[in-house]
Amino acid sequence: MRPQSTIASPASALAARFSDVRHLTEALAAPLSDADATVQSMDDASPAKWHLAHTSWFFETFVLRDHVPEYRLYDARYPFLFNSYYEAEGRRHARGRRGMITRPSLDEVLNYRAAINGAVLAAFEILPDAARDLVALGCHHEEQHQELLLTDILHLLSENPCEPAIWQGDRKRPVQMPGPLGWIEGREGLVEIGHDVDGFAFDCEGPRHRALLHPHAIADRTVTNGEWAAFIDDGGYRDARHWLSDGWAWVQAEGIDAPLYWARGDDGGWTRFGLDGRRAIDPAAPVTHVSLFEADAYASWAGARLPTEFEWESAARAGDPREGNLLDCAGPVEPRPSTGGPAWFGDVWEWTGSAYRPYPGFAACEGAVGEYNGKFMSGQFVLKGGSCATPRGHVRASYRNFFYPHQRWQFTGVRLAKDL
Repeated sequence: MRPQSTIASPASALAARFSDVRHLTEALAAPLSDADATVQSMDDASPAKWHLAHTSWFFETFVLRDHVPEYRLYDARYPFLFNSYYEAEGRRHARGRRGMITRPSLDEVLNYRAAINGAVLAAFEILPDAARDLVALGCHHEEQHQELLLTDILHLLSENPCEPAIWQGDRKRPVQMPGPLGWIEGREGLVEIGHDVDGFAFDCEGPRHRALLHPHAIADRTVTNGEWAAFIDDGGYRDARHWLSDGWAWVQAEGIDAPLYWARGDDGGWTRFGLDGRRAIDPAAPVTHVSLFEADAYASWAGARLPTEFEWESAARAGDPREGNLLDCAGPVEPRPSTGGPAWFGDVWEWTGSAYRPYPGFAACEGAVGEYNGKFMSGQFVLKGGSCATPRGHVRASYRNFFYPHQRWQFTGVRLAKDL
């Protein structure tokens, strides 16, 4: 008798996705000691242990506590310790002091994760649709924290004078320089912007609406390390003409003269620090760890500008968001040289010249999850495309990442645009 084929139910598919996401987070943190996972290197970054616990708190609070009858909290202290910014959930530990949470230990946090994993999976069949929607949101939320986990670990290790590596990278990869920068003529006139297909999207990706594009072209690849080194050699960081006023003040006050993690080697050449330790920069790879201020200054120096998020999204709809150098598993993460043809996803998040503001008709969701994105729509700029630390399948053309213009500890890079 031939075995009958089985088709996974939507519930079982979501449960499998939940398990996969949770496993990857733990695999990314596996090389860390308890000390590695506890220390906080700056206010913008969080300890790895906090990421591991916070993502568990999210599922415990919004799925188990709110939708599973008679569920009892794993530890009544944890909501105060591991809430991030949800005012509706009450008081919480100060963000800049997360590195002071020496206890619970890393092992205790991993036990907490295991308990939440088991409770969510055990309750899955009885969860109402609203709770399953929150599981889906929680998976995408945890993928965001997977990227933050990696970039926060990188920043932490960069503060250690020993500059330790947690993964070994390929040090023998040949340098293959990309061809000259090419230009793709963009669409002109009214275009539809925002999420428009079935499947998950964050609230800030909609509502779908029309935007007006003027004649323009957008680069067919991102700026490379080699091109950035030429900007430095030409005095780019010392020429106020190319800088926004706030950016020039930042450069002067902070002594900025190169991308984050760059340093001169013994031979005078540029090196960079990564999760695989310090090595010479790859001149063909996309430059990364640059701020909006730096990206804008480089564009001015190059006789171009940054694209708007609408120009970028319109062009990127021709690409496949599952292709490119994105995160698949635990291991070295770094931008890689272009292999030819326009690539819109992966390697580095690309700064746009667009402010992170609500789309026409935007309304935050009801309840605590309504605090997810809308309350941050002030003073930040939109980035597009994902990076080498973004989980594959997490991004799409409509995805809107956002950071303040001086921030650069994420894998942030530059794609140019110009008016026609």
